[in-house]
Amino acid sequence: MEAILDPGGTTIAAIATPPGMGAVSLLRVSGPEAIAIADAATGGKASSALPRTACYCHVKDADGRVLDDGLLTVFRGSNSYTGEDSVEFTGHGGILVTREVLSRFLACGAVAAGPGEFTQRAFLNGKLDLTQAEGVMDLISAQTRLSLRAAHSQLEGTLGKRTTAARDQLLETLAHLEAWIDFPEEDIDPQTGVLLRGRVAAVLDVVESLLATADQGRVLREGVRTVIFGQPNVGKSSLLNLLLGFDRAIVSNLAGTTRDTIEEVVNLHGIPLRLIDTAGVREAVDQIEIEGIQRTVRQIEAADILLEVVDASQPRTDEFILPAISTKRLLVLNKSDLGEHATWESTEAVRLSCSTGEGLGALSDAIRAALHFNEADWGEHAVAINARHQASLQVARASLRAALTLLDDGAADPELAAIDLREALDALGEIPGKVDTEDLLGVIFSSFCIGK
Repeated sequence: MEAILDPGGTTIAAIATPPGMGAVSLLRVSGPEAIAIADAATGGKASSALPRTACYCHVKDADGRVLDDGLLTVFRGSNSYTGEDSVEFTGHGGILVTREVLSRFLACGAVAAGPGEFTQRAFLNGKLDLTQAEGVMDLISAQTRLSLRAAHSQLEGTLGKRTTAARDQLLETLAHLEAWIDFPEEDIDPQTGVLLRGRVAAVLDVVESLLATADQGRVLREGVRTVIFGQPNVGKSSLLNLLLGFDRAIVSNLAGTTRDTIEEVVNLHGIPLRLIDTAGVREAVDQIEIEGIQRTVRQIEAADILLEVVDASQPRTDEFILPAISTKRLLVLNKSDLGEHATWESTEAVRLSCSTGEGLGALSDAIRAALHFNEADWGEHAVAINARHQASLQVARASLRAALTLLDDGAADPELAAIDLREALDALGEIPGKVDTEDLLGVIFSSFCIGK
């Protein structure tokens, strides 16, 4: 979707509730003609309604036949989500009736909204900065308590405020540096060079601290890639079912039952785990199993954490040789209810019985400890940057480091440091949307659902 350069020129409408049948549906209309369009569809109810007060009305077609009845709420001007006149209609949740109401609003002069267009208008009208707009999508897609907390923090503007404060400090620093360059005969401050370096270093510290949350942000949005692997018939699929709390994978005593990877998401202490059950690793007996084992190896290479499952009731055998990776790895001794073979004695591992569930709590604690991702680690700010923020911050970090190197070099031209600081300033401005980047806006808002 292309960026909207003139959000006030058209009036948009969309269904804001998920597709399908439900108890109620919500339709939104926003733009300069929103109230007039709602009036045409409801017989003048919108213009006579008190702002932010729901009133009962009928939506009628061009011939006066009632399409639906429900509640109409009017939001005027800057007191709306988008920062322009908006109307919301809450009616019955049938698929057909909802579409008919939307069609009526469109027939009265509205145009169909694109993905994220309401939130994009909120950004363009100054109701949200770009990080807050992204926080709206994070809030909608949050799967765990921690991801919900991080989304709320971003929606409240925490990230935008921190990057804007750093940018403002850098802007002031750049102004001092350029004054120092342009007016060398003026004794601006005998400590200017030292003070400038300290200010740049302070901004760099902020950038470094935000970059440190990149892994947490990725985990909260995408989940921890948790690969369950091991030899056939050791209980990998049983472990997947146990962690999920329902039977997702087929469990059989027949070795080689799992031929392809199975992926599901589970909430573990606020952390989303993307559990991936893989084919058993052994000498393959047919081409299909060979492909399954190759996929297992690829999943292992891409994993954030590995759960290696073995049958503790059987003698220890040669371990599977992993690819050259540094991924965290937990050994799970399954079938502990059948008794542990002597060869596993004193082995550091999690003892578990997928049949009885004994040891599940210990496994959950071990996974959380291995990830170093406790809720207490978040502190109060719960900032979690995404890939876009990370890319901008990396550019800012590189530019700030280059500027510091030049400032430390007494023979270097200070104008070169000023160029680096301007690059860092632009990179920081991209995060809350202080720099005009139409392509960037199109990419961000195209991932939203229609009606938001």
